[in-house]
Amino acid sequence: MNIDGRPWRTIWLEEGGRSVGVIDQTLLPHRFVTRSLTSVEEAAEAIATMVVRGAPLIGVTGAYGLMLALQADPSDASLAAAFERLDATRPTAINLRWALERVRAAVLPLAPEQRAEAARAEAGAIAEEDVAMCEAIGDHGLRLLQEIADRRPVERRGQPLNVLTHCNAGWLATVDWGTALAPIYKAHRSGLPIHVWVDETRPRNQGASLTAFELGREGVPHTVVVDNAGGHLMQHGQVDAVIVGTDRTTRTGDVCNKIGTYLKALAAHDNGVPFYVALPASTIDWSIGDGVKEIPIEARSSLEVTRIAGKPAAGEPTSVQLVPDGSEGFNPAFDVTPARLVTALITERGVAPASEAGLQALYADPVAAG
Repeated sequence: MNIDGRPWRTIWLEEGGRSVGVIDQTLLPHRFVTRSLTSVEEAAEAIATMVVRGAPLIGVTGAYGLMLALQADPSDASLAAAFERLDATRPTAINLRWALERVRAAVLPLAPEQRAEAARAEAGAIAEEDVAMCEAIGDHGLRLLQEIADRRPVERRGQPLNVLTHCNAGWLATVDWGTALAPIYKAHRSGLPIHVWVDETRPRNQGASLTAFELGREGVPHTVVVDNAGGHLMQHGQVDAVIVGTDRTTRTGDVCNKIGTYLKALAAHDNGVPFYVALPASTIDWSIGDGVKEIPIEARSSLEVTRIAGKPAAGEPTSVQLVPDGSEGFNPAFDVTPARLVTALITERGVAPASEAGLQALYADPVAAG
């Protein structure tokens, strides 16, 4: 995708494959800085501290993290330790374990001296597949957006389609294109007039900082709103569709996404607004049926709730305290939206009902797919 006219991906190999380059997303939107990851510890830290974030990108970073570990020590013990270290960084997003298991399966049968190169090839393949899947999600989602635009009353034909999104499920959350934002980018580039309502997404404000950054660089019209404004906008006919991403989707169609997604789904359901979830196959957890009961929900530091980061009119970005001294914070990072509230799932293989039958119709071999 574009940053000031230059194409970027979120992760890339450096120095002949001896290190991995990433964009430090904790500094956006005020500073654009890249970092080099040279060890499995640095890769794990980047995931845990959200230098890189978004389920698909976390998975690719984990895969490259195993490569870095095997470059330093290709033994079975090193592989096992690196796997456990990386797997422990973010418990909710299923893509991480999926990618780690895929690399481990590719290298474990090989002689130690062959493992690092095999890990590099497998991680690269995962990255390229992610790009292809996200672009395909964009194509399928574009058709849905065009259908919604075509169904509008005659007096609204030609007016921008208003799409609400939550958190950041754009190219910064993947290797390129994104999931929820891929249809929006495709619509914008195809000439379909579109406007995006961007949830700020407290407490880390990934909507205000990351989604707005992406859309602005791509030239997509957008407006940042507080998280609680979505229902009001829907009540007044100012939202044509909601599109969000997901960090883990059950085989029955429940979706786990950034905290606050469930409330958007409830508001959409109450107002008859279509609520779509965009995801690649790597985000489907075929082993889980009940998302509310079975998906582990990451609880992050309470400081993300009690403090907020920003940039003064003049000066460097800083962090300030929001709450009175002594007030506690609680920070569940995700919630689960039941399948009954999801209009459809947009995948790289097409659009499916949010149900076990709907997903199985697209993925005839669940084990191979996920």
